[in-house]
Amino acid sequence: MGGDHGPAVTLPACRAFLQSHPHAHLLLVGLPDALREVAGWVDGRCSVVPATEVVAMDDPVEVALRRKKDSSMRVAITLVRDGQADAAVSAGNTGALMAIARYVLKTLDGIDRPAIATQIPNARGGATTMLDLGANVDCSAEHLLQFALMGSALVAATGGRAQPSVGLLNIGEEVIKGNDVIKRAGQLLREAAARGDLNFHGNVEGNDIFKGTTDIVVCDGFVGNVALKASEGLASMVGGFLREEFERNLYTRLVALLALPVLRAFKRRVDHRRYNGAALLGLRGLVFKSHGSADALAFEHALARAYDAAGAQLLQRVQAGIAHAAPLLVPAPAAGD
Repeated sequence: MGGDHGPAVTLPACRAFLQSHPHAHLLLVGLPDALREVAGWVDGRCSVVPATEVVAMDDPVEVALRRKKDSSMRVAITLVRDGQADAAVSAGNTGALMAIARYVLKTLDGIDRPAIATQIPNARGGATTMLDLGANVDCSAEHLLQFALMGSALVAATGGRAQPSVGLLNIGEEVIKGNDVIKRAGQLLREAAARGDLNFHGNVEGNDIFKGTTDIVVCDGFVGNVALKASEGLASMVGGFLREEFERNLYTRLVALLALPVLRAFKRRVDHRRYNGAALLGLRGLVFKSHGSADALAFEHALARAYDAAGAQLLQRVQAGIAHAAPLLVPAPAAGD
């Protein structure tokens, strides 16, 4: 029911997802009147779970959490908690989704704060997984280590990389750079790497996100959200520039036609829709957030990411990684303690 478009986008996406995933089953949670067309879909592999309320995109977190107790968002996450669903996917209000998921599912042992992780296309033809992207503005060094461990579990589970590399976002590669939190986080990550908890590359800078220097980039939510929005803006600007040049005159149209195969390949590589579906990591259940403005193709990709994560036992991998690194996750005592 969520997102900018609701069932007009999510239902076609769900149908396409079921057609391409013959072993999947979807529980569509929402207002029954809005989901009437679902009856008889794809050999009965799709069921409607009724909800009487919907969290609006502009609802305050307090309203979504305390007043709308039968919202489609809350019912869907409760299905995950009760073991009736392996994962929940929503294109709705991000703040409400995080608050409800944390309230209903609770955090894993050893995790103080859940984090939002998503993929950003890079120059190597793949994607860089980045976290946190807005759930936590102020982070301690131990939080950043938690993010690194959870991101490693995510990429290992869904990216086919046994030991994905981790970079700590900083203002330079040298270990002496950054504020006290970043320096302490770097120390913890190096200790975790020495223990075999993760594969730490070292400090990385903003351009390394798009170069694909590491598989994972760790940062606090403020920096991560700014970087994400900047990358989306850059992609939009490039797309607009190409359209303008194509329409400018006959010569540029002819050049564009000659370069069409290359342009199409580039467009597909940087198409943000193919990377839709951010994981809310650190919870006792799998929850994925689709972009609110997602079209049917993008929402279908979010469903596929959640399906793959559940099949790869992402939750169990995160738990195992956190348990192994537990000694490093205890905050250092303050001076004088």
